[in-house]
Amino acid sequence: MQTMVELRDLQIATDIGTYGPDDVVPDAHVMDLTLKIDPALVFIEADGMDHVFDYDPLVIEIDRLARDGHYHTQERLMTRIVEACAGYSEIEAVGIVLRKSPVLDGTGSLGVRLTVGSDDLQSIRSRRA
Repeated sequence: MQTMVELRDLQIATDIGTYGPDDVVPDAHVMDLTLKIDPALVFIEADGMDHVFDYDPLVIEIDRLARDGHYHTQERLMTRIVEACAGYSEIEAVGIVLRKSPVLDGTGSLGVRLTVGSDDLQSIRSRRA
C-alpha cells in the first residue's frame, strides 16, 4: 500500500526572477506538492486528526518561505520547501512542481519538477542534524 498527500494548484505569493523591460513577467507562481507518507496515517481505523498527518503547519511554512524575500530562481525556493518537508518525520518522499505563467505573449507556463526519494530525504535530514 502506498499513500500520498497531494496539494495541487496552490498559487503562492512570491517574488522570483529578474526581468528586463521587454521580458514577459509572470503574474502567477503555482505549486503542486506530493508527499509520500506512511499508509498508517491515511488508511485509519478511527476518525480523528491524531490519526493522520497534519499538513497545515507545512502549508503555513511554505507560505512563509515563499514570502521570505526575493528569489533569483524557482529552484532555490523549491529546495527550501523540500528542506522544510524533511523536518517532518512522517514524510517519506517528496515531489514538487513549481511553475510560472505566462511565459510568452500572455500564454503558457514553465515549470520545474523535483522528486526526492526516501534516501535523498534522509540525507537532507542528516545534514540538518
